[in-house]
Amino acid sequence: MDEQAITCCFTGHRPQSLPWGTREQDPRCLELKLELAARLEGIYEAGFRRFLCGMALGCDMYFAEAVLALRDSHPDVALEAVIPCGSQPDRWNLAQRQRYNSLLDRCDRVTVLQIHYTPDCMQRRNRYMVEHSSLLLACYNGYPGGTQSTLLYAQRQGLQTIVIEI
Repeated sequence: MDEQAITCCFTGHRPQSLPWGTREQDPRCLELKLELAARLEGIYEAGFRRFLCGMALGCDMYFAEAVLALRDSHPDVALEAVIPCGSQPDRWNLAQRQRYNSLLDRCDRVTVLQIHYTPDCMQRRNRYMVEHSSLLLACYNGYPGGTQSTLLYAQRQGLQTIVIEI
């Protein structure tokens, strides 16, 4: 089977665009994490086994954690971290970097697209994920930005899309 046909990528917002910010114990965040887990189970049941994540703060990390939990019950699941640039976590605080590194350690594959930051590296990461997938799962608040751009790009490329509204 074609690897792209069984691959789902993800896009979602960073904490500053979420109504709960960084407060992950907020009931709305907990509800989103439960919905992500349920959607991933359904996506798995539909035949998807490979998942791509851009590893940004916020929803990307929720997604990565949910995929890893799915892999615990379905060992044929694979998570690939698609890193826009090697310096991605350099300005994050210690706890954020530790979470990121812990997730990377548990990924099945890590793809670093370039070493240094450039203004277009996030968009390049998003396009890479879309171009290597047949399904996009998005956590989207309806506002312009990288998540909207990725969602629109995926739709133009003919990907099936699932949107969780936040």
